Amino acid sequence: MKTHTTHHKKDSDESLLEDAQALLSATAHVAEEKVMQARERLTAAIEKGKEAWQNVQDKTVAGAKATDQAIRENPYKALAIALGVGAVVGYVLGRRK
Repeated sequence: MKTHTTHHKKDSDESLLEDAQALLSATAHVAEEKVMQARERLTAAIEKGKEAWQNVQDKTVAGAKATDQAIRENPYKALAIALGVGAVVGYVLGRRK
């Protein structure tokens, strides 16, 4: 279910970006000062959003690679940690009933 929500969020973000770019295209011929300023702000916001998204993706990939490397270097330690976390979560969830 979380994957579906993630896809919906991504589709929504892409749709927002497409709508903003369509708005920029639709108002390209308007030379009024306020419209031009709004277009500049929107263009800057789109670029900042793209940069932020790229940074998030880069950090996520780097984190996944670091985690993979740590698990490969210390498989027994990783297994013990996973077992411990699972036991704690199981204990906490078991007490809630």
